[in-house]
Amino acid sequence: MSTEFSIEQHGEDGEVHKQAALRYILDAWEDALHDGIEPEMLANAALFAALTDLIDVYGENAVAEMTSRLPRRIHHGEFTLRRTAQ
Repeated sequence: MSTEFSIEQHGEDGEVHKQAALRYILDAWEDALHDGIEPEMLANAALFAALTDLIDVYGENAVAEMTSRLPRRIHHGEFTLRRTAQ
């Protein structure tokens, strides 16, 4: 099984579903913040939910390989929304 989790596997429909999925997550995130849940708690819960689902679909080895690339992606700013001058 491929360890690449890319939208290309699902074509144009996959991109539409990816955007819809993100909208659902962001809406739920906003609702939780409004209810007083701390962002750090939400982030930890979201990571846990995401990893458990990915492992269920792709298996532990594939997810371990995918997550091993996260430090490089983080350092390259892939997940940084607002840049700060240092």
